[in-house]
Amino acid sequence: MPSSVDYVIAFLGTLLEVGVVVCALRRRVFRRYFFLNLFVVLDVCASLGRYYVLKHEGLLSPAYSYFYFYSDALLTIILFFGLISLYAYVFEELNVESYIRLGTIVLLAGTAVFSYAVVSQASGRLSTHFALELSQNLYFVGLVLTYILWGAVLKLRETRALLVQLVLSLGVYFSAYAALYALSNLHSELFTHYLHNMVGVIGCLLPLSWAYAFWRVPDEARLVPARLAAVPR
Repeated sequence: MPSSVDYVIAFLGTLLEVGVVVCALRRRVFRRYFFLNLFVVLDVCASLGRYYVLKHEGLLSPAYSYFYFYSDALLTIILFFGLISLYAYVFEELNVESYIRLGTIVLLAGTAVFSYAVVSQASGRLSTHFALELSQNLYFVGLVLTYILWGAVLKLRETRALLVQLVLSLGVYFSAYAALYALSNLHSELFTHYLHNMVGVIGCLLPLSWAYAFWRVPDEARLVPARLAAVPR
């Protein structure tokens, strides 16, 4: 069963996610960053649902496994669209929004097909394995896309402080989760016993960063390009 530390981390993460939505509504940027806010809203709902299933069915029950992995896959997809929405803002002056939408559909479909192909020969809970594989692959794709976006931020000399912080926070988040998935694949027992709480801690850092950005970073705030990097054009 989960320890008291697990419950404290889960409660703190939920509280921070509520704070993100409150700060976004206060700043009137909820619609502008819709998918990011949708992610935290659904994550709160998923946390409450997981607690309910955990309490009534137990940690090792099939119901909890299905609910956990499929809710995680859904949240990862929503966060993936949140990342793509940041692409649209960075490249908004180039009028390539239609290409970004098309690329998003192709990447998402390709990742889903690849994930199914990986687990199609597996026995047992194929659907659960598919949800886990899809989330893992989307984290890796999100990691690559975030670094590409950061390269575009540097190249285009993007100076909007709020947008830059959102991109950086996603980079840290995707990097951390991709690393945790890699560690779990190398040694699942080590992941279960020593890295479990890190998942919750990392889950708290993202809403903390977003809440701070929506609360403290003004819309008109700009960064000095030299503070990002000296990238030759």
